Amino acid sequence: MNKRIISVIVLLASVLSAARSTRAGSIWAKRDKNMRAVYADDVARRIGDVLTVKITEDSKVDNKAKRDLKKETDRSTVFDGKLNIDHILPSIPGFTMQAESNNELKSKADFKDQRSFVDRITVVVVDILPNKNLVIVGTRNRDIAGDIQTIEVSGIVRPSDIAFDNTIRSEQIGNFRIVSRNSGVSEPYNRPGWLGTIFDILWPF
Repeated sequence: MNKRIISVIVLLASVLSAARSTRAGSIWAKRDKNMRAVYADDVARRIGDVLTVKITEDSKVDNKAKRDLKKETDRSTVFDGKLNIDHILPSIPGFTMQAESNNELKSKADFKDQRSFVDRITVVVVDILPNKNLVIVGTRNRDIAGDIQTIEVSGIVRPSDIAFDNTIRSEQIGNFRIVSRNSGVSEPYNRPGWLGTIFDILWPF
């Protein structure tokens, strides 16, 4: 009987030991977001980390204004020459005065502007604000057959907006600023020459 009790106790102890070792070896217990590992999230959260920005800027402006103003004035004055002070001043000839004025203004303005910018750029976290938001800055240069394109991006990112693949859309970035400059072989063909600029100043119509 004592042997059976001892066997049961040993069996229960081994089961409990196996259960504790199983929990200790779980990958979820070891998971730490601040460590680079196979099972850890590899998203930007510290200074020096990189983050990919998906630029999908699409703006459309359609402004229309129309104004129609009209003013008409008709004034007429008739004087028969009679005064109530005839004993002081002699009567004077009568006269008739009539005046008409017409003022009309019509104006119409129509302004349309549509632009689209789609690209991807990887930026670097340069600072962390007290509320844990990330300050990002990034630059990309492309040189294709002498045509140079420079893209500069900066803004403030909320960590909860970062996707699982370490990307974020441009419309989710606060104070988002993007600058695109082109230079190289095609630059002189995208702007007027000095003579055309002078003519535009002297003859702007």
